[in-house]
Parts: sequence; structure tokens; C-alpha cells
Amino acid sequence: MASTDAEPTSSSPKEAERPPMEPLRMPTVEEIRGQDIWNNCVVRSAVSGIMGGGLGLFMGMFLGALDNPLMQEEMSAKQQFIYTAKQMGRRSWGSAKTFAVMGLVFSAAECVVEKARAKHDITNTVAAGCVTGGAISAKGGPKAACMGCAGFATFSVLIEKFMDRHT
Repeated sequence: MASTDAEPTSSSPKEAERPPMEPLRMPTVEEIRGQDIWNNCVVRSAVSGIMGGGLGLFMGMFLGALDNPLMQEEMSAKQQFIYTAKQMGRRSWGSAKTFAVMGLVFSAAECVVEKARAKHDITNTVAAGCVTGGAISAKGGPKAACMGCAGFATFSVLIEKFMDRHT
């Protein structure tokens, strides 16, 4: 008589490999409120502006530290330190303002376009990039604004494709 120990069990090997399914969890009231707050264009834009300003601050500090004085050989160590600190401060403040405006305008434009279109796709990014580039370079005249629009829109699309947000 043959033993039944060698017989396969009733479950297939594919079923044994699958992880157990967890039940769906409904979001809590706090999670829903938090999502509603984040979906507000003003909040999203303000946060992006603050984060952009912080990034610009650190970039300015880094780039300001790399500036060398023209008369470096004639300056004492103390004078070089003071010069570098001033350059870091100037660069930090300028970069912080630029990046804050860039983050705020881009985020606001993308949010408004997304809400108006009721879609989340690459077109929102193109429109937001164009608005941002045009706004930042508007002081240079209409030609500069058009070039800024095209350049920043292209840059925004490339970053979106690199980050793979819209698939």
C-alpha cells in the first residue's frame, strides 16, 4: 500500500507564495482633514515657497563660500573670512528670494491649472513651467518672457519625466 504523505496538498504552489491580503482601511477624520488642507492651493503654494527659499538659502551659502576675492594675496585671513561671510550672506538672501518666488509661482500655477482642468497630468506641468519662466524673466521684456516660458516649461517636463510622477 502506498502512503499518502507524498501527495500534494490541496493548495497550489502559487497560492503559497502570495502574501496574505490585508483588509482595506478607511482613512480617519484627521487624515481626510489633512488631505483637504494640503489640497488647498494657497497652503501648497506657501509651503513650496518656504521650501524653495530654504533650498535657495543653502545653495547661496555654498556658492558664496566658493567666491574668491580679487585681491586675495593682499588680504589677511581675517579680511578673507569677513569677505567670504558677506558674500555668503548676499548670495544666500538673493538665492532664497529667487527660489522662494519660483517655488511659490510654480506650485500655485500648477495647482490652479490642475483644479481648473480636473486632471493630474503633464499638461499642468507645462503650463506651470511656462507661467513661472515667463514671470521670472518678465523684467527683460516680452522676448525674454517668451524664452523664459519655453525654457522653464521644457525644464519642468524633463524633471517630471526624470522623477516619473506622471506615468
